Amino acid sequence: MCDTIFVSPAEQYSHRLSEREARLARFDRAHVRIGSIRLIIGAAFLLVSWLCLRRALPAWTLLAPVLAFIGVLVHHQRVRALRTQAQRAAEFYRAGLDRIHDRWSGKGATGERFDVHHHIYGDDLDLFGSGSLFQLLCAARTQIGEDILGRWLLAPAPIAAIAERHASLAELRDRLDLRESMAIEGESLRIELHSETLKKWAQAPNRLGRLWIRAIALLIAALAVAACAVWAIWDLAFPLLAVIMVDIAALYFLREPIHQATTAVENAYDDLKVMSRLLRMIETQVFEAAPLRALQHKLSPHTERASTAISTLATIVNFVEARRNPLIAPLILLLVYPLQTALAAERWRTAHGALIPEWLEVLGEMEALISLARFAYEHAEYPFPQLIDTAPAFKAQGLGHPLIPAAVRVCNDVDISGRARVLLVSGSNMSGKSTLLRTVGVNTVLAMAGAPVCAVSLQLTPLQIGASIRINDSLHEGSSRFYAEITRLRRLFEPMELPLLFLLDELLQGTNSADRRIGAEGLIRALLARGAIGLISTHDLALTQIAGLDTGALQNVHFQDELTDGKLQFDFKLRPGIVTKNNGLELMRSIGLDV
Repeated sequence: MCDTIFVSPAEQYSHRLSEREARLARFDRAHVRIGSIRLIIGAAFLLVSWLCLRRALPAWTLLAPVLAFIGVLVHHQRVRALRTQAQRAAEFYRAGLDRIHDRWSGKGATGERFDVHHHIYGDDLDLFGSGSLFQLLCAARTQIGEDILGRWLLAPAPIAAIAERHASLAELRDRLDLRESMAIEGESLRIELHSETLKKWAQAPNRLGRLWIRAIALLIAALAVAACAVWAIWDLAFPLLAVIMVDIAALYFLREPIHQATTAVENAYDDLKVMSRLLRMIETQVFEAAPLRALQHKLSPHTERASTAISTLATIVNFVEARRNPLIAPLILLLVYPLQTALAAERWRTAHGALIPEWLEVLGEMEALISLARFAYEHAEYPFPQLIDTAPAFKAQGLGHPLIPAAVRVCNDVDISGRARVLLVSGSNMSGKSTLLRTVGVNTVLAMAGAPVCAVSLQLTPLQIGASIRINDSLHEGSSRFYAEITRLRRLFEPMELPLLFLLDELLQGTNSADRRIGAEGLIRALLARGAIGLISTHDLALTQIAGLDTGALQNVHFQDELTDGKLQFDFKLRPGIVTKNNGLELMRSIGLDV
């Protein structure tokens, strides 16, 4: 039996990129050839037209170049569509290689629309914005997919949900064909239709459902056909003018319900077609994981699948949009076209509107899962964390920050378990204290979202993060840094469903040293009394001797630096104990300050 050959994600992406680029080159050549063929056919049409005018050929021979041109035009559209998909596929794998090689920052959705300024940790851990965790993770094309991924990052999931996500990611991370198809299918990369807009439209009351309105629509259409026949046969225009007046009156009195039935989705044809195709991909997969099968089941609760229903809605929307076409302008009055299309939309809403929220949720959850699965695939060395059933604990080996490039990332062991309840981290500026707090925080976010973590191993109990790292004063809100910090700290004492993991950077640095020590000691004792665990960074070595705690509850750790040739050197390695070196004065003297 031959051993299975492991192919790294980078090798797999590079191989597929070469294939997609070769395919793109073929379509480029075909595109050029078809352009030449169209010119030849055009020249042939002119030649045949000239010969027909000179009666050298019968007039029907003009059909040959016309039909040939139509056939080539249809084929050309297909080639252009395939060429576009090949371009997107190549870009899909280029972007994957960029992420693997840490060249991803600034590329992709940022999630900046999520307002996390007052969130208990969202603004402290670089979850959103350029170069953020969201930008690294997000593979969603829809707003609902981004929303669900954002929710997963901003709130810890229940243990059962985390276990289900682990099972789903284990299956999805190797389904490269599915992830590629979900990323490139359709005319546009981004689906702009807002999920809330579609939900509100789908669940709005039916104002055209009355029997008499449907009867009037059919009667007017029938009278219009009859009036046209009378005009054509007997040259009597009065019946047709009368029908047109009735049409105008009907459209005027029903203008508001017609507007309400069609406006929200009026320009959504392309988005709905792509959404239908994405749903069809989910429906046609054969999944082994029970959570993925459960998602599939939600898409076909009745005889008609979600993808088919959405495709039907796209067709209705296409008819709605067609009223702008000048070629059908006469039909707008003769057949009360806006009313007919609005009635079709209302019939669709009656049949499927109640299911739209669930279908959108399935699509969004699948996109969020694919985002995490892509992260798991591209970082195969990242393990899933182990959730343990003990007193609050966080035990990591080789813990690193996933947003720091691997070439310069320094990993550390962090153990807050057993008697140890809080790590007090000392060291100079730029030594790595804040980065350690963010490293613990970001990996806890990943763990509680059901994703792999940047570590050799991680064991933790379910935890709710509470952070005070990026705290600034606010002229707009009229608050000082100290007031902003204590306001944030107050939130750490609000009721929570899970034990708290607190991450406090330079605790109470906005006040004097005496108040700082008294306040810090009181806060730490109160947090530990509530069963919380956490990390605190400080420059103030007086805080390393906090009294009134159980033996071993506070563990001192530190980062060290070396002053070499007037420059501070850092190795970013976490060491036990209190920092013993203080290079601040030496550094000040090295730049010429007389201290």
